[in-house]
Amino acid sequence: MSTPGRARLSLTALLMAHTLSRTGNVVTLFAIPFLVLETGGGAIQVGIAAAATTAPVVLGAPLGGVLVDRIGYLRSSVGSDVVSGMTIALIPVLAALIGLPFPALLALVFLSGLLDTPGETARRVLLPDLFTKARIPLERSVGFLDGATRAATLIGAPLAALLVASLGAFPALLVTAGAFALSALVAGVLIRPAAPSPSTDAVADAIPGGYWVDLRDGLRFVRSDRLLRPLILLVLVTNTLNAARGGTLLPLYASQELAGPASLGVLAGSFGGAALIGSIVFGFIAHRLPRRVPFVICYTLITGSSLGPALGLDTPWLVGVFILSGLAAGAINPIIGAVELERIPPHLRARVLGLITAGAWAGMPLGGLLGGFAANSFGLTATFTAAFVIYLAVTLTPLRGGPWKLMERTDAPGNRTERESPGQDQSVL
Repeated sequence: MSTPGRARLSLTALLMAHTLSRTGNVVTLFAIPFLVLETGGGAIQVGIAAAATTAPVVLGAPLGGVLVDRIGYLRSSVGSDVVSGMTIALIPVLAALIGLPFPALLALVFLSGLLDTPGETARRVLLPDLFTKARIPLERSVGFLDGATRAATLIGAPLAALLVASLGAFPALLVTAGAFALSALVAGVLIRPAAPSPSTDAVADAIPGGYWVDLRDGLRFVRSDRLLRPLILLVLVTNTLNAARGGTLLPLYASQELAGPASLGVLAGSFGGAALIGSIVFGFIAHRLPRRVPFVICYTLITGSSLGPALGLDTPWLVGVFILSGLAAGAINPIIGAVELERIPPHLRARVLGLITAGAWAGMPLGGLLGGFAANSFGLTATFTAAFVIYLAVTLTPLRGGPWKLMERTDAPGNRTERESPGQDQSVL
């Protein structure tokens, strides 16, 4: 098989493994709130559980990114799925054997998510070598990976709704463990990295310096980059609101105003399916378009997923709103991912992407928790309305220009000088 053919096969396996791993995460995120409600918990407990599902990212992303650089991307991807799957499987097993108090559930959820992000980071950093060998444009490859993430939502949300509604939340978690195991198998057997390098499982000794030196280098790079700083801040705010909406507010809205898990599954599946289409379609045309204006337009359209519940819409209307929001959301990550991979030197990618992920997710545990408290104190309508207003205000900021102009491609007219300014000694793909 030719080099491009081998790379395309590995890229396909990478996307399959990523879809399976993310499907496990979707089933978990969907099942945990209803598991808490099934066992007598209320809005505050749902918010606490939502925080426990997102808090591991804040720790696992930056600390795990350095380990991924040292251990190797492929081994990190496989190992993270194995450990996460085993930990999730303990939830229904222990519940059936000896019972599972709420604090123990939180601990297992936290541990299961601790390695999820390093594993996903490893798969993201495997992309550049593979797409170069496969002769696929950068935005398209990132769009494919984001499409795999969206496909996981499309598959996982309805599947989780069916499992929770028919069997209960605990059996649904067994599907999560199975998805993680299958992801590890596909990645370990079928992915063949394109070149020998630290990113493709070379020995740790190939990377100079110690662990904390590596982490410091990643932090220094993030601080010195004019675009990454405001980008991380914007995604931090929007992800915090997304966590409140998806992890706490929508499950409560589905339970109180709609038809429970089935309605939430339909909405999540509608959003995920539309986002999958948006990712793939935009991935094919993104390299021909500017980045900043589509970025703002798409982010603005996503606000509909908070505005719809704020207006008290029922399921059929919300499906339309979520489809529109999903199509827009599908275009966001190909833009962000391409910008990041262009600006980060290859030898820093895992640790820098880990730090970026940690910064972008830092507010998500608080978002889920605040969503529960706000809904309990002010009601769902007021909370959804506030989320909509804040989200809209933040996502319009890139129109102001400044460092946001650096989003455009480095080979576009007028951008190369800014990209190669002092303090930004980065390798361009």
